[in-house]
Amino acid sequence: MRALTLAALLVTACAPAIQSSGLQPVVTERLYFGRNVARTLGVTDSAWAVFVADVVSARLPEGFTFWAAEGEWRGADGRATREPSFVLEVVHPTRSAATEAAIVAIIAEYKRRFNQESVLRVVTTGRAAY
Repeated sequence: MRALTLAALLVTACAPAIQSSGLQPVVTERLYFGRNVARTLGVTDSAWAVFVADVVSARLPEGFTFWAAEGEWRGADGRATREPSFVLEVVHPTRSAATEAAIVAIIAEYKRRFNQESVLRVVTTGRAAY
């Protein structure tokens, strides 16, 4: 057993260090948009496409990614609800007042337009290379 442990240590000690060449600090914003309205699908694919074209693209002109997902959450009434959703992700170099305003406006318009209780927002920091 000791020989195996020693061999594993020698192999890992000889492994090259992970290079972060070219990686820059970034902030990732991930927004989760539920599609149900009153427990039925209210945000259709076409309604989402219009929202992205009219609201998201205008506020995030440098780009973003979105995909369809499934989620489960507990609403204000205490009941668990499973629903289809869209996830929107945007990676930007630093937090700025302009980006913050854009994200807040996107969330507010989605809630208003589609009668939503909330939009989940997750902000993380990391490193990326373009």
